[in-house]
Amino acid sequence: MTIHSADERGRTGARSRAEGDGGGIDRGDKRDRILSAAERVFAKRGFFAARVSEIAKDAGVADGTIYLYFKNKDDLLISLFETRMQQVNDALRAAIGAEPGPVEQLRAFIRTYLKLVHDEPAAAEVLTIELRQSSKFMKEYENPAFVEFLRMLGGIVTAGQDQGLIGDDVPAHVAARMIFGMLDELALAWVLARQPAVPSATPGVRPKKFDIVRAADWVVALVTQGLTKELSR
Repeated sequence: MTIHSADERGRTGARSRAEGDGGGIDRGDKRDRILSAAERVFAKRGFFAARVSEIAKDAGVADGTIYLYFKNKDDLLISLFETRMQQVNDALRAAIGAEPGPVEQLRAFIRTYLKLVHDEPAAAEVLTIELRQSSKFMKEYENPAFVEFLRMLGGIVTAGQDQGLIGDDVPAHVAARMIFGMLDELALAWVLARQPAVPSATPGVRPKKFDIVRAADWVVALVTQGLTKELSR
């Protein structure tokens, strides 16, 4: 996300050197450091409680440097989401590209997504919990990366329906949102189960820990086979 004009970039360099936070450091590298620091601080402190000064300290830059790259804390959170979602979409695209058919692609898509949740718990916490705390994200952001995610998933479902491998009672674009709903809820439950003490959706009941990577096969089975048990005659 570009937030500075060409004229502002000239002032940016001068201000960075004046702040003494390494004006010679590549701008892209510094921006990435700030995003990584924001992810850690948001996951640890929560979006509302996190302070820009904490993020700057974690990133090893002066407080004012944050505003050379991001308009405010909401902009920082949305930029973090965009970066992470692009990485997620790239990983998903590579995973399904190696599979021969739609059911295999669906399994690869779901496994890859849930493995990313497992391998990147801080990112998972920010994307499943903290992102929803930003009213700007929830009300104003168009979310093109998520649209791309749904389009990719919907394309797999459509191919499966065309080949008679997946039921076509539910439109593909609706099925894609339903599948994401399952993945999102599993990610949320897994993140909450990792925390020492968090409120549960049901008072007095804590989420149970489970193998989120193994859960990918359960989701695929639920989508392709449903819950109906065939009775032998």
